[in-house]
Amino acid sequence: MAKVTLQSIADKVGVSRMTVSNAFSRPDQLSADLRERILAAAADLGYSGPDPAARALARGRTGSVGMLINGRVSESFTETSSVQLLASVADDLAARGLALTLLTPPPGGGFVPARDVAVDAVLVYSCDPRSGGLEWLARRKIPMVTIDETAYPGAASVNIDDRGGARAVAQHLVDLGHRRIGIIGVQDGGRPGPSGDLTTMLPNYPMAERMAGWREAIDAAADDDGPGVLTEVRVAPLAAKRAAPAGGPRSPSLVHEIALDLLDHDVTAIICFADVFVPGVYRAAAARGLSVPGDLSVVGFDDDPLAETLDPPLTTVRQDVPAKGRAAVAALAEVMAGRMPAPVLHPTELVVRGSTAPPS
Repeated sequence: MAKVTLQSIADKVGVSRMTVSNAFSRPDQLSADLRERILAAAADLGYSGPDPAARALARGRTGSVGMLINGRVSESFTETSSVQLLASVADDLAARGLALTLLTPPPGGGFVPARDVAVDAVLVYSCDPRSGGLEWLARRKIPMVTIDETAYPGAASVNIDDRGGARAVAQHLVDLGHRRIGIIGVQDGGRPGPSGDLTTMLPNYPMAERMAGWREAIDAAADDDGPGVLTEVRVAPLAAKRAAPAGGPRSPSLVHEIALDLLDHDVTAIICFADVFVPGVYRAAAARGLSVPGDLSVVGFDDDPLAETLDPPLTTVRQDVPAKGRAAVAALAEVMAGRMPAPVLHPTELVVRGSTAPPS
């Protein structure tokens, strides 16, 4: 059987070879009717289209944008907010004629996606700045936008006001009269200092910013009330208990265990790094015979859809995740065009519901 070429299709339809090429690579140059006739003729002849690798080589671009993440997909997108971000990014890229490729760490050397996968640009999502993947991307001089990250040299950035949101929710607890406050956070490196303050938790940008916001409100209350009035702020880093037989570092059973530890120290309020931690805290309170919010106030962050369905509904901090994803893609388009956009900082909003009340 003779090899099918673009010229074969052109002869069948009665158009030029360039017109057939445009039907596959530049569809906006043709009418919908003409493109459909060309694609139908190609299908009749058994032609599936130009080889993607050859086309990418000829055009100097792949048509794909990478998203670099630290862990496995099953770990990185367990929260609704992360799934919403992924969906928003993928949809916005598709509208621009671009595909999304996830770049995940290799299980054991050899193939390194950040080094070996051909992409036109990369979104870096909440990664450890010491990640080898970031180093490889920098070496390749690939256009980059970071999301929920510390500013990275040469990359545009899109973040939310983690610190302001955290400060607002902590101030809400302080204004209600709480002075024994526990915090359940995440830790991607370092260990808590002797006082329990996770100032060494900097690789995780959202956690570092939220910790700073929580402490600003709580420490200010301590200064206003006088020494010793704010008796205890305990931080329970999830990573410190990764060896516990409770599953992953964000599993409900592990959060439940840590919440029990905090309740043993008579806290009257618990701040959670993310809403997804809250069900484990509610179960811990029930196990100790405590009511929410009568005996224990609980707050979260993200305004995950589950926040309104909990009993009681959760006081939390709202962020517009789809808007953050769209802003990241827009910034990436600017970087790919050779322009460096200004850093983007999306606002957050305190949402007060039924999980908080003055301490009993």
